[in-house]
Amino acid sequence: MKQKVVIKVSLNGENKTRTKVMQAAVGVPGVESIAFEGEESNQIVVIGDGLDSVNLISILRKKVKFAQLLSVSSVEEKKEKVTELEFGVQPMAWQTYQTGVPQYYFHPVVPNYHYPNEACSIM
Repeated sequence: MKQKVVIKVSLNGENKTRTKVMQAAVGVPGVESIAFEGEESNQIVVIGDGLDSVNLISILRKKVKFAQLLSVSSVEEKKEKVTELEFGVQPMAWQTYQTGVPQYYFHPVVPNYHYPNEACSIM
């Protein structure tokens, strides 16, 4: 069940505080989206599935020192209509083919004729 949680936070007009709040809220499990609303953008709207609002408030209070829970409500999921394609125009789906056998490189071994009596050319 998706929930919409609205939280009032004191931001004091600083961008650092906004980033702290965003990072703290994103770290909570179940959060799907975050948005700032309100007159001074001091309200955070967090939407998530299985979201623990008490845990979120406690984390925000540790970061920002003031966080007030304004509302918790359920969000209805929008069902999108699936439109069928027209018969005249259909998208092409090309199959991807993989190459069968990898290329092997052939390096000929040339015998060492400079030292015919020695078995190893390194020594």
